[in-house]
Amino acid sequence: MRTIVYADGGCDPNPGPGGWGVVIQIPDAPVELHGGELVTTNNRMELTAAISALEYFPEGTAIEMRCDSQYVVKSVTEWIPGWKRRGWRTANGPVKNVDLMERLDALARSRDVRWTWVRGHSGEAGNERADRLAAAGRRVALGLPAVEEASVEKPSAVPAAATVSMKVDAGLADAVAQAAERAGLPTEAFVAEALRFALELGPERVARIRKEVALESAAPRPGELF
Repeated sequence: MRTIVYADGGCDPNPGPGGWGVVIQIPDAPVELHGGELVTTNNRMELTAAISALEYFPEGTAIEMRCDSQYVVKSVTEWIPGWKRRGWRTANGPVKNVDLMERLDALARSRDVRWTWVRGHSGEAGNERADRLAAAGRRVALGLPAVEEASVEKPSAVPAAATVSMKVDAGLADAVAQAAERAGLPTEAFVAEALRFALELGPERVARIRKEVALESAAPRPGELF
């Protein structure tokens, strides 16, 4: 009988701070893992989630690994054998994220893994939980609590919400709409969450993260996703 495992990762912005999450469905005692990095990419977090899940199990364990990343699933089931024959190269140059690919390949070969792609944000409980754990890992990487603290209820005399109007250029508006769609949130809710998050960080930490992301983008390391 295979143990079902969900692995997910994400990064926002990309590249930028990211997190990964794992749900291991052991009967009566499910295991949850998460972590993150301050400067990373979506695909590196997806790979790290799968690696962290496999590392939990001893060699020979029968696992069904469920991921919503076709990049991870197809890398293992289709692409890695050809990359290895060509010395970890593609037709366009070195394989991206080769450090993680080599680790994933070694772990997968020493375990009995069935790789299954699942559609993200489709209501599958294990995948949704892994996604939330990845978000928690990202918050930890940023130095924030893994889970947002519950908001304190305002006195009834204070309005529950206020409307703030602002003008943005068309390019920014389009980027916000796309990001909200990826997050599965209405645009207004996504903007409110982004503003709250920026306020939690404060100007100095926001500036530091943006500087680190800019430096990382300007000088990509070998094997880093483009």
